[in-house]
Amino acid sequence: MLRRKKQHDHSPSCISCCHKATKWYKERLFIIGTAVTILFILSYFITELNPFYNSFKFYIILMWIPITMGFLVGGIIEYFIPKEYIEKYLSRHNIKTIIYAILFGFLMTACCHGILAIAIELYRKGASTSAIVAFLLASPWANLPITILLFGFFGTKALLIIGSSLLIAFTTGVTFLQLEKRGLVECDKCKNGEDTPVHTDFSIKDDIKRRIKNYKLSKSNLSAALKGTLAGSWSLAKMIMWWILIGMTIAALADAFVPSHIFITYMGPTLMGLFITLILAAIIEVCSEGSSPLAFEIYNKTGALGNSFTFLMAGVATDYTEIGLIWHNIGKKAALWIPILTIPQILILSYIFNIFL
Repeated sequence: MLRRKKQHDHSPSCISCCHKATKWYKERLFIIGTAVTILFILSYFITELNPFYNSFKFYIILMWIPITMGFLVGGIIEYFIPKEYIEKYLSRHNIKTIIYAILFGFLMTACCHGILAIAIELYRKGASTSAIVAFLLASPWANLPITILLFGFFGTKALLIIGSSLLIAFTTGVTFLQLEKRGLVECDKCKNGEDTPVHTDFSIKDDIKRRIKNYKLSKSNLSAALKGTLAGSWSLAKMIMWWILIGMTIAALADAFVPSHIFITYMGPTLMGLFITLILAAIIEVCSEGSSPLAFEIYNKTGALGNSFTFLMAGVATDYTEIGLIWHNIGKKAALWIPILTIPQILILSYIFNIFL
């Protein structure tokens, strides 16, 4: 197994969430988890809340295996994949860099807000604007933990959601390449078509060989790997799980108390339904992991996979936190081009899904 250097073992993947230690009773996971648990217990005893109890229990049964697997996979990646591997290939100004950005986005395990912190850090270290945009669009829905979670909800149809998100990330990243060349978006790392790649003296192949050569299979190393993986999984859980609980609670409340005809009338498989879903996704500021149960509830009520896809992707494309950070750290033109380029693609693919699925 390949173990990262010690100095990278505890590097935070979400600056805003993990920058400093927080007392356990002040952790968001503890606060949200306690509140949701109390509501869940009360709903068992209070007759009027029984529908919420049944719905939330359904989500627990549906999600616990994908969530557990996702956190374990995330912990493995967090512990064994050095950050230098990702940084080295995101600074070039070509299509290959866009593909690398998408693949590395697939390997990232942070929440969507954690991905923002990572993306800005990568930009400051030399990644191009187009690579950052592709990275941001691919990460929330194509990363491994969320892939597992989406399969738990949508079965094999999750492949369409994941594949489409990768397609949008690729086409948007390639379009940003052209915008960079024409000076229509900011790109300090590639002025006049010149690249300023980072880690040019770092060889991933040599690093892997060195790690394999130096690694010794022993009880202490296996124990360290297990502890490191579990620590990474727990760190990821603290970052993400409270968002999932919020999403589960909202989805369970909607399932229990919002009549199905409301979903069908206003969020059905029509153009009007897609636009309403788009507006709701832009308004509701829920982390990507928390959006998954809501998207499933839309699909469960309406049978419109396109609307669920719109809710998932539009939340990323119109996220004001993401747009604001890009505006401040990269530039206003880059921030504005993201919704301009992504929203039409999202609506077109969603409309196709609704017609043929």
